[in-house]
Amino acid sequence: MATEPDSSEPFRIVDSPWFWGLAFSLMALVGIGLIARKFDARQRQVEGRFLGRQQAAIERSRRAAGLPPVDLAEEAHDREIAQPRRIVPLWTLATAAGLAAIGSSVMLHREWRASQEDTASAQAKKPPAGAGGLRV
Repeated sequence: MATEPDSSEPFRIVDSPWFWGLAFSLMALVGIGLIARKFDARQRQVEGRFLGRQQAAIERSRRAAGLPPVDLAEEAHDREIAQPRRIVPLWTLATAAGLAAIGSSVMLHREWRASQEDTASAQAKKPPAGAGGLRV
C-alpha cells in the first residue's frame, strides 16, 4: 500500500515516474538514431518483397480471369521508382518517442516545481530555531 511522501523528505528525481518516462523515451530516440540506416536497408528489402508479392497476386488474378499473362520481369520497376517512400517510416516512432520525452519533461518539471513550493511553504511555517522554547 503506497503512502503519501512526507513533506519533510527532499524531492528525489529518481522516485518520479516522469523521470523514468523521460529517460526511456530519450533512450528510444538514441536507439532509433543508431538503427536508422540499418532499418532503412532492411525495410527496403521487406517492402520490395511485399511489392513483388503484390504484383504476383495481381498477375495470378489476371490469369484466373482469363486475361493474357504479363511477363513480370519485363514489367518490373525499380523499387525506388515504384515506392519512393517507406510504407512504414521510422519518423513515426521517432515522433512518438520525442513527444513522450517532451511530455515527460514537462510533467517532471511541474512535479519538481510543486515539491520546491511545498518545501518553501513548509520552511515558512516552521518557527525560528531560537524561539521554540519561549512562551509568552
